[in-house]
Amino acid sequence: MNWLHNAIGQIEADYQRSSDTHLIALALPGFSSHGIDLYLKDESTHPTGSLKHRLARSLFLYALCNGWLHADSTVVESSSGSTAVSEAYFARLIGLPFIAVMPRHTSAEKIAQIEFYGGQCHLVERADAVYDAARTLAAQTGGHYMDQFTYAERATDWRSSNNIAQSMFTQMARERHPVPRWIVMAAGTGGTSATIGRYVRYQRHHTGLCVVDPQGSVFADYFDSGNAAVTGPGSRIEGIGRPRVEPSFIRTLVDRMIRVADVDSVAAMQLLSELLGRKVGPSSGTHFVGMLQLACEMRARGQQGSILSLLCDAGTRYLGSYFDPVWVHREIGDCGPALARMKSQLAPAFQE
Repeated sequence: MNWLHNAIGQIEADYQRSSDTHLIALALPGFSSHGIDLYLKDESTHPTGSLKHRLARSLFLYALCNGWLHADSTVVESSSGSTAVSEAYFARLIGLPFIAVMPRHTSAEKIAQIEFYGGQCHLVERADAVYDAARTLAAQTGGHYMDQFTYAERATDWRSSNNIAQSMFTQMARERHPVPRWIVMAAGTGGTSATIGRYVRYQRHHTGLCVVDPQGSVFADYFDSGNAAVTGPGSRIEGIGRPRVEPSFIRTLVDRMIRVADVDSVAAMQLLSELLGRKVGPSSGTHFVGMLQLACEMRARGQQGSILSLLCDAGTRYLGSYFDPVWVHREIGDCGPALARMKSQLAPAFQE
């Protein structure tokens, strides 16, 4: 019991040492002059550099309070990288060994961060192989499989403080349109979209939840058909999209889904990096595609309001991939036409 109390105390103390993340107002005259304002909550400023820091903290507290983690446990997680980075941080904080099971194509920068925090990386060939491999490793080590894809939607209390939805609405309180018309989110586990969707309903806000789904992911197909057995190849946009419908993705909380091609995600990542003056990750590009589409639709209809989304992580995690022109041309394709189209949507900001 002393170990448990100390572990929970360490995680709570870490939370008290952390400040909230910034809300960035995008200066886009082509939309703001029409009464449409776009915002990004910058989750890259967490201690482990991504939105998944919140999830990892919640998952550890959930596992500890359920009695699933003990002083001699090995923590095992299946991940596309960012959750594993954050879980490695919290495992080190409470003195437990950590093993991340990830696809072999996970960025080298994420692997290096996991190892920096003392974690081990077990790489598999396909994204859909991570689940069984993680369960096997947990059984072999006598450890605990955290299983973010099952527990993400239930580990966070969506009604109270310490959740991202409440932070979003608090920070928007003094803006021109304080209650967003849309919140745009991608889904990996589905946990964040579940927290936001539930909070919006609980607070009775007139805010729509739009989930953007990258090419190769199955969430949009599931949303359209209701068939939870649908499978696909998985996403090339690291950190979002899945080859199967995850238990934490709650379809009934989503108001709209937008499918996003890989070239659009990477082009939007490049454009957003240019607008902000710093590199952002590819999933932030996927978010920006959805924001632009919704803003263009609102502008065409003469509607006003705000659109809010996230910067999930920094582009420095992807210097050898999404920010390498040779890699992008080989793995993603020619993003030039998509980038030109998006710049035209932002006119007059990018008029020659």
